[in-house]
Amino acid sequence: MKKLHKWKAALAVTSATLLLSACGKQQPTDSLESFMADPERLKLLREQCKTERTKLGDELCDRVAEASKRRFFGDGKVPYNPPKESPKF
Repeated sequence: MKKLHKWKAALAVTSATLLLSACGKQQPTDSLESFMADPERLKLLREQCKTERTKLGDELCDRVAEASKRRFFGDGKVPYNPPKESPKF
């Protein structure tokens, strides 16, 4: 009888441990701002999207592409300032 009681206690502890570990911290969702702030991670994800897009998913790879585009082009609010004199060729 004691053997069965120990078995139930061990099962209960194991079940509780598994249940609590499943309630762990969720992975944060990656936003455009987080990608733009970390260029190394952005570069790594761009390479992974090129080779493993189906594994990573279209949504993530689309966000990575948009972040790359925004880093390259900026916010688009810089006005064009042509020189006062035309260049002479």
